[in-house]
Order: sequence, then C-alpha cells, then structure tokens
Amino acid sequence: MAARRVRGCPPLVSAIAYLTAATPPRLAVGGITVAIPVLAVEQLGDVALGGLLAAAALGPSIVAAPVVGAVLDRTRRPGAFVAGAGLLMAAAFTISAFLGPVPAWVVAVALAISGLATPFVFGGLSSFVTEGIPNERRAYAMDALAYNLGAVAGPAAVAAASALGNARIATLVMAAAALLGAVGTIPLRLRPLAGEPHASMLRTIAAGFRHIATHRPLALITASGTVSQFGAGGLAIAAVALAIGSTGDAAGGAVIVTAFAVGGLLGALWNSAHPSRLRPELEMGLGFAATGVFTVVAALDLGQLWAVLAIGVSGLFTAPAASAMLLIRKQQSPPTLRSQVFTVGAGLRAAAAAAGAAVAGLAAGVGGPALLAAIGVVWILSGAMLVAYPKHAPPIDGA
Repeated sequence: MAARRVRGCPPLVSAIAYLTAATPPRLAVGGITVAIPVLAVEQLGDVALGGLLAAAALGPSIVAAPVVGAVLDRTRRPGAFVAGAGLLMAAAFTISAFLGPVPAWVVAVALAISGLATPFVFGGLSSFVTEGIPNERRAYAMDALAYNLGAVAGPAAVAAASALGNARIATLVMAAAALLGAVGTIPLRLRPLAGEPHASMLRTIAAGFRHIATHRPLALITASGTVSQFGAGGLAIAAVALAIGSTGDAAGGAVIVTAFAVGGLLGALWNSAHPSRLRPELEMGLGFAATGVFTVVAALDLGQLWAVLAIGVSGLFTAPAASAMLLIRKQQSPPTLRSQVFTVGAGLRAAAAAAGAAVAGLAAGVGGPALLAAIGVVWILSGAMLVAYPKHAPPIDGA
C-alpha cells in the first residue's frame, strides 16, 4: 500500500506531526517508571512498593502485545484506538499521582490498565509511520528518534518536575504528556493497513505468531533484536556495580546510563537527518556489534570518565540499528499482520530487557567490569546473528 502523508502537508510537516504524536506517550512511559518509585518513597516511605508499581505499569504490555496488534490489523479506525490508549494512560497516571490518599491497590490496577494500552503507542504506532512519511528509511529514523527522545526526556522531565515540586507533580506531567500524544494522533488520520479481515481474532493472532516464527528474515531480526535487549536491560545494574567499584559512589551509575541515553539520542538525530544507505540487515548487525564492542571497551579498568565516554559512544549506534530493524519488520510483513508483528516484536524486547535486568542483578557479585563486558558480548552476538540473514530478501508484496 502506498504511503500516505498527512493530507495537504509536505513530508517535513508530516514528520513533525508524527513526532508530536509518538514522542509524548513514549516520554510518559519512560518517565512514569521513574516517577512512581520516587512517589512511593515520598508518600509511603516504601521503596519495594515503588518497584512493584513500576512493574505493574510495564508487565501487562508483554501479554497485551499480540492482541493489540491483531486489533490494529483488523479495525477500520486505528486512530481511535491509538488516541484512546493515550487517554487511558493519561487517566491512569492521573490516578497514580494521588498515591497515598488513593490506596496502593487502586494505583496498581490503574497502572496495569495503562500497561495494556502501552503497545498501541509503541509497536502499534510504529506500524503506521510509513503511511505518513513516504521515505521508508527516513520514516523509521524518525520513529527511532521518537523512542530515543522519550527515553531521555521522560526521566529528565521527572527529575526537573520533582526538583521544582515533588513526585506527584512529576507524575501529573507524565499524564499530561500521554494526553498530548492522544491529541497528537488526530492530525495523522490513521487508516487501515489492509482490507476487511476474513479470519477470527484468534486465527489472526495465530497467523501473526506463525509468520514471525517461520518467515526467516523476520525470525532472525526478531531474535537478534530480542537478544540485544537482554544485554541492554542489564546496563543499569552493571553501571551501578562499576561505579561502586571505581569510585565507591552508586550515583555514578546514573551518569553512565545517562551517557548511553544521550549517545542514543545523538545517533537518532544524526540518523534522522542522514539515513544510512546500507542494506538494513547490515546496518542493524553492524550497529549492534559496534555497541557491543564499545561496551566491552568501557569495561576496561581505566576510570569512571573512560567508562562514561565509551558507553556514550556505544549508544551512538543503537538508533540506526533500531531504525533498520523497524524497516525490516515493515518490509517483511504483509499489511494484514503488520501491526501484530510490530507489537509482538516490541513486547519480546521489553520482556528481554526485564529478564536482562533480573539476571544482571543476580550476577552483580562478579563485579562491574565483568558484568559490563558480558553485556557487550551479548550485543556483539546479537549483531552476529544477522550473518545468517538471507541475502537480498525481497520485501513481501504489499509491504
């Protein structure tokens, strides 16, 4: 299906319109996992509760991903579902802001419901990006930029709002961001990617899983992208362990993680302005491998500054690699299954990141340098998996 720009708008305006719709809700999700634990400590003095509530906001998205994708593949009004997801998130975050007066179990339920909506604004919205931005490489570079902006600006906005007020204000700011994203979807005028569905919902979900598992190009990039996030998920734990070992101050770990996020944002900005001309599977594999190499370099015992700089450089390659991955997802998915491919892929990456964080926590006793080097090796292996990608695999008809 030919790409459709926002009616009457040139490509640049369409790109801005997409960023306006996609960035705020992703910023809100990135920020709420920081705001909620701080709020739990401020209101109830309970760190453990904060962690459980953050998990409640993220966990359901993994289960909801295939259903959300199937809904978007079948509905005649995808824009209404995406906007509705943003409104649901805004309402849930508003309720969560009043933790303390509002019982913790009510906040947990609200956050879990918001987690069910998350796939609509992550993988779901990504599946429509080329409908507004005709150049595929630029479209997915913009989508990767929206992810990176959210990952950096979300926690930063929470930190600023908390400094100026408290975590309750920060949580309300996240609610406002989700609401802004819902409003921002209106100008996109999202349309169905395929014709009327002929199969039941269950058959649609089964077809999506079957396509992801058996179509070799898609199976490879899904596996590679999932493995890479297993490594990325452990970075914060490794950074804290490294900082404690080198300076005795755990706060240094936040500086290392921030360097990675800033590197990713700079890479996304560059890639959105200068999309690569490499074959997407080559760009993805080299990007993951380069991230791994510089992560291993950061593990060398040369001081905190060295680690910060090396990790910052490693982050530069993540956005171009992610952009290439998103492009392959689109090219190797029929329109009838595209949203499901995107949402399931995003869900698997989220699950892998959570697993990586858990494993890194259990293995923290080996020390920061060893843990960081292991994470780098995982990134390198994820890139090496793309060696098996079939050369010159043509896009699926209609993709």
